[in-house]
Amino acid sequence: MKIFIIEDDQKIAMLLAQFLEKYGYQPHVATQFDQIKQEFIQVDPQLVLLDINLPRFDGFYWCRQIRTQSNCPILFISARDSGMDQVMAIENGGDDYITKPFDNDVVLAKIKGLIRRVYGEYAEAKQTSVIELNGLTLDFSSMEAVHQFKKVMLTKKEFVLLKEFMDKPSQVLSRDHLLGLLWDDLNFVDDNTLTVNITRVRKKLSDIGVDQAIVTVRGTGYKLAHQWKSES
Repeated sequence: MKIFIIEDDQKIAMLLAQFLEKYGYQPHVATQFDQIKQEFIQVDPQLVLLDINLPRFDGFYWCRQIRTQSNCPILFISARDSGMDQVMAIENGGDDYITKPFDNDVVLAKIKGLIRRVYGEYAEAKQTSVIELNGLTLDFSSMEAVHQFKKVMLTKKEFVLLKEFMDKPSQVLSRDHLLGLLWDDLNFVDDNTLTVNITRVRKKLSDIGVDQAIVTVRGTGYKLAHQWKSES
C-alpha cells in the first residue's frame, strides 16, 4: 500500500515515513507543495496523510483537489484541534482526523482501519454492486445515488450513511450507531460531524428528486422514511 504524506515539517514527515516502512507500507513524502494534485496523480497512492497548514494552499484546498481525482482515504493530521477544523476536514472530503502531537501507533491503527473499510474485509463494493429501494439506487462501484435518471456522487462518509439507511429501511438508527460507522473510537469526535453529514446526504438526495427521505427521530437518531416525496 502506497501512502502519500503531505506534511511540510520534514522531520515529522520523515519520521512518519520511516515508521510506516517498518510495517510494510510504501510512503511517499510530498516535495512540491504548489503541485500536490499533480504529485498525487504520479504517486497514485491508496491513502493520504494530509496536514492543514501548508505552504501556499492549505490542506482543505488540496483535499478538494484530490477528490476530483480519487476517493482514496484521506487522514488529516494537524496541530489544529478545534471542532470546527474537524468539521471543515469532513466537509472538504476527509475521512478522519488526528491531532498533533500524536502517537505513531494511533496513526497506524487509523490507517489500518481506513484500509480495511475501503479495500479489505469491510469494503462495501465486495458485498454487492447496487442497492435499490423505492426507485432510489445506490451504486457501489461509482459511489453514486441514482433516481429517475439523475445521479449524484457521494463522499465515503455520505455513502456509508446512505447504505446503512437503505440496508435498514424504516429502522431507527441511533446517533451513536451512525457515528460508530464513520469513525474509529480511538479519538473523541464532535457529535456535530454526524449532523453535517446527514445534512449533506439530504441535500444530495434532494438534488436528484428524493425529498424528505431521512427523518429525524427526536432524542434518538434518524431513520429512512418508508416512502418519501419524489420531486420530478
